Amino acid sequence: MLEARGLTRLFGGVRGVDGVSFTIAEGRIAGLIGPNGAGKTTLFNLIAGALRPSSGTLAFLGRRIDGLPPERIFRHGIGRTFQIPRPFGRMTVLENAMLGAPGQAGERFWVNWLAPGRVRAQERALRERAMHWLEFLRLDGLAAAPAASLSGGQRKLLELARVLMAAPKLILLDEPAAGVNPALLELIVDRIATLNGQGTTFLIIEHNMDVVMRLCDPVICMAQGRILVEGPPAVVRSDPRVLESYLGEAA
Repeated sequence: MLEARGLTRLFGGVRGVDGVSFTIAEGRIAGLIGPNGAGKTTLFNLIAGALRPSSGTLAFLGRRIDGLPPERIFRHGIGRTFQIPRPFGRMTVLENAMLGAPGQAGERFWVNWLAPGRVRAQERALRERAMHWLEFLRLDGLAAAPAASLSGGQRKLLELARVLMAAPKLILLDEPAAGVNPALLELIVDRIATLNGQGTTFLIIEHNMDVVMRLCDPVICMAQGRILVEGPPAVVRSDPRVLESYLGEAA
């Protein structure tokens, strides 16, 4: 589904991502681990179009996407969340979720004047779809609340709802477990597994090794901009190179 070949990103003389090659098969939950500064977020930025690669290729469903702007990559079916979600605080939870739907007729000024009925019909449909995802993520009871009132874990769920509104084929999740209380973490893990069972593919940056072990296969470990090791979670976790570079004494 997603294939990187020799993907490199230079920042002056520093190689943030250095000749990275990997393949993510459709229907998998792949984990991306590594110490801070390993290049994980830079790799996400390359996949999502926030950065252009200095060299190498990136293909999604057989089409080259390296160098495309984020909105085009989004339309190809790749959604992304961020480690620190930043919803529109004064808008409601429901309104924030609705923002994720692409191609909304009301975004074009002239349509609101010439075809208001079309805009209203689409908005009703979007509200129903957004409520479906909020219910799935157990945020429906907060639909009318301002997004600023949500906890950190609830904001992560809201950001996932927003991404799901676009019906992505691949979702990039950036540390979904970070700063989340145990109850919400269990919900997040369960919903990722459920979505994956329904056909959604995931690539997840995560430091919580329990979450990685429960959800991810394969696991890709990066260090200093390169892929150190890739494989099943138990194999990666016990690899001496991973223990040395990432897990250390805590392993």
